[in-house]
Amino acid sequence: MQFTRTNQSAWVPPFCPNPNCIYHNHSGGPWPFKKTGFFKRFTPPHRIQRFTCKSCGRSFSTQTFSTTYWQKRPDLDLLIFMKTIGCMANRQIARDLNVSPCTIDRHLARLGRHCLLFHWQMMQEATQATEIVIDGFESFEFSQYFPIHHHVAVEKESDFFIYFTDSPLRRKGRMTPEQKNRRQLLEECYGRPDPKAIEKDMQEVLEVSLRGVASAVVFSDDHHAYRRSLKHVSTRIDHRVTSGKKHRDKNNNLWPVNLLDLLIRHSSGNHKRETIAWSKRRQSSAERLAVMLVWRNYIKGRREKVRGSPTPAMAKGILSRPLQIHEILSRRLFRSQCELPPRWSQYYDRAVVTRALPHNRKHELKYAY
Repeated sequence: MQFTRTNQSAWVPPFCPNPNCIYHNHSGGPWPFKKTGFFKRFTPPHRIQRFTCKSCGRSFSTQTFSTTYWQKRPDLDLLIFMKTIGCMANRQIARDLNVSPCTIDRHLARLGRHCLLFHWQMMQEATQATEIVIDGFESFEFSQYFPIHHHVAVEKESDFFIYFTDSPLRRKGRMTPEQKNRRQLLEECYGRPDPKAIEKDMQEVLEVSLRGVASAVVFSDDHHAYRRSLKHVSTRIDHRVTSGKKHRDKNNNLWPVNLLDLLIRHSSGNHKRETIAWSKRRQSSAERLAVMLVWRNYIKGRREKVRGSPTPAMAKGILSRPLQIHEILSRRLFRSQCELPPRWSQYYDRAVVTRALPHNRKHELKYAY
């Protein structure tokens, strides 16, 4: 993937944006298109060139290949990106930028979808991980009666954040009689979460993180569901367990994932231990975590106090330098050209449902991604 700026006047469309066109997956070289005038707009660049594909007849413009396609406020994405991983909640960002909270919700959802595609395309250039560390951290959606468990996988050698999923949980821990009655009423109304959800969703994390690998070493804590997940993975695995009670310093085998958990808690307002900024939907939590994943892997150095510390992507050999946010958002990525893993496909379509909400809006836009 190239991260160089192009001259707007000399720019040519790399392929047809119509997924049904034979030139949609065009790999390079000339293809039949023509310029068909231009239109003007208020924000830079003010002059936008139009094109028409001679094969399918689809009209498009330079904006069709931009991450700000169909946006009224194309200036917001870079600002929202950093504020999101700067521990600001959506309404705080909206107040700071003087826009509606709904605007932030929509922009952040698009940023999340873009980051899913960006990371997965970068993964195609990466070597397969043979030593990974897995773990999960708990948060909640909608209210504390709907806890969730995010599952993450990190490469031990490079701290590279590979993949994540999530599972709905049943509220547990110490509760008053009133809280127990409230939980029972909610479960009667919305149903009880699958008791094997952690096992199933961690299995997908392992299968995706170790795809194409004959044998691997997996480090985890003593969570019983992880042992059951490992039994269903086709890769031959050497499972090394570290007690969750062991001191969590850099000498701990789980240090890469413990460090990631700390960064997520520190940088994401919706995952603080005590907060009112929790995600109202698991879907939104996943979108924020996708932004966090891209920032962690491709922008932030591995060590906070070491000047010039390489990013995890650099340590893994994918990149030779850290990326800037404008480079990550330099061009639109098309879902039709990238086959996402099962759970991430659900995230992209906004198909992950929060049981307590009567309406869960999906991503059904035909043009804007």
